[in-house]
Amino acid sequence: MPAKTFMPEFTSQEALQNHQLAGLQWTVKHAYQGSSDYRTKLDAAGVTPGDIRSLDDLARLPFTTADDLRAGYPYPLRCVPFEDIVRIHSSSGTTGKRKNLCYTQKDVDDWVHFFARCYETAGVTDEDRVQIAVGYGVWTAGMGFQLACEKVGALALPIGPGNVDMQCEFLVDLRPTVLCCTASMGLLMAEEVNKRRIGDKINLKKIIYGSERASVSMRAKISELLGGAELFDITGMTELYGPGTGIECRDHDCIHYWSDYYLLEILDPETLQPVPEGEWGEMVVTTLAKEAVPLIRYRTRDITRIIPGPCTCGSIMPRHSRIKGRTDDMIKFRAVNIYPSSLDALISDIPELGSEYQIHLSRDASERGIMRIVVERAEQAAEGADPHPGQKLALLVKKKLLVSPTVEIVDYGSLPRSVRKSQRVFDTRFHEHDEIVG
Repeated sequence: MPAKTFMPEFTSQEALQNHQLAGLQWTVKHAYQGSSDYRTKLDAAGVTPGDIRSLDDLARLPFTTADDLRAGYPYPLRCVPFEDIVRIHSSSGTTGKRKNLCYTQKDVDDWVHFFARCYETAGVTDEDRVQIAVGYGVWTAGMGFQLACEKVGALALPIGPGNVDMQCEFLVDLRPTVLCCTASMGLLMAEEVNKRRIGDKINLKKIIYGSERASVSMRAKISELLGGAELFDITGMTELYGPGTGIECRDHDCIHYWSDYYLLEILDPETLQPVPEGEWGEMVVTTLAKEAVPLIRYRTRDITRIIPGPCTCGSIMPRHSRIKGRTDDMIKFRAVNIYPSSLDALISDIPELGSEYQIHLSRDASERGIMRIVVERAEQAAEGADPHPGQKLALLVKKKLLVSPTVEIVDYGSLPRSVRKSQRVFDTRFHEHDEIVG
């Protein structure tokens, strides 16, 4: 039997662009007719559905933000009748009202289809057993990973996050070949497998992780402790269906994103103008087939860049870099803008340091800002290792990031691990009565 595929039939960029234009025209018309909020936005921008004649007309459309979704709670930007809605998922409400997203049956089917494409890109087949260690419930993660796993025909083991004893029991007894988790959970499980000395009793070949960044050293540590398992970074967000909107290929130099389901722009977050190809900016997405809640130029706040040219893996799907961070997790310290991912890279370049760290921001008695970086030493120091890795890191940070931190080196394993996302930035510079500028 031929191998099952979830890839599009397009063989040329021209065919893909024709598909995208048809999808963009449909989306604008559908949103205009189905949502009074979208109609108001489009009218204010002076755009009608008939004005969309080329992909260049995307730039004429108004932006949509998370505030639009929160303002429309509990059914924001709904474009279909309630009888056509079969499911609701919700994202975190840490900054206000939850962002509820409605789904039609076609939305669910489309999501499962292109998520299965992610598994296919990672080489997962119906011979694999997939241990799913991400959140279930109203979140998109667990259900997305499971339904797409079953679509591929692989065996799903839906454990959810946490419960390390059960995770290890399943790894040994059921011998899954794939583990799906956050990067932090991946590190926790890798260290637990090593601590329990069960590495020779498990059969993991691949780790598919998402929801947070993982540094080069963190990926290397997870792979090393799990016997050389291959890691794949998967992307997605609840607003854009859920996880599975892109994944790194087996050449591991990019994220392929599914441009037959959404358009991607990279814009300067300040000017909202396109950045030159290959430069970093904010990812803005427009859906091409989403029925219940289409997105028109939705500002994701994620920072990435387009990687030009074809991939060595041969896929026609375009690609972007792994997510560098978010515009709202950027640290402003002494007038310098810093993304935690920039520190990830510097720590990864020092073999004497581990992957786990924290950034502590505070103020001294004179109100001067203080940055303290707490970082674990590597699990095993190599022969001839630098005896002062903290000094080396401080100098690198000063040279590359233009700030002068203090660095504290702590023992390997002493910083907390998480089954979800690890908190890395602790900022006590401001209090409720302070005016935060910038």
